Amino acid sequence: MTSLRSTAVCTLFFVAMLGSAFAQQVKTDFDHQANFSQYKTYSWQEIKPANSLWDARIKSAVDAQLAARGWSQVESGGDVSIVAIKATQTQRSLQTFYDGFGGGWGWRRFGGGGFGESTTTEQDYKVGTLVLDMYDAKTKQLIWRGSAEDTVSDKAEKNEKNLDKGVAKMFKKFPPQAAKG
Repeated sequence: MTSLRSTAVCTLFFVAMLGSAFAQQVKTDFDHQANFSQYKTYSWQEIKPANSLWDARIKSAVDAQLAARGWSQVESGGDVSIVAIKATQTQRSLQTFYDGFGGGWGWRRFGGGGFGESTTTEQDYKVGTLVLDMYDAKTKQLIWRGSAEDTVSDKAEKNEKNLDKGVAKMFKKFPPQAAKG
């Protein structure tokens, strides 16, 4: 009974760790010298690589966040130019499960021993990454970068929800305030 309980605890721990490994990662950085209060308009430069379904979804998610912060999109000539880069890649996870039998060190006194049986399986999964770059249109200097990385689902609705959530996290503290020194 004890070994069954320890196996269940190990399995739950593994599932929790696996879930945190696949959690969405969002990062942002910005030019601390840039005065974001001067920017009020933006124009889309491009989304690389082009894919009409996701281009519209990315633009919609970003447009909503910027509109909520008082920025306006203009067809061309905005204060800021936005470039989006998206990519997917396949990654592999190795999962090892132990049966919990074998007794460890204590059983060696009684002629038993060993570490029990283990089974390792491979799991492939896709990771999607979105990088948003904002450039000052006049100076052509990068002023802000946000990135979101998450596991790609085989369900389009879930991917859209994750896109919206990731973009919202990117813009949570936007526009950034330069550190007061």
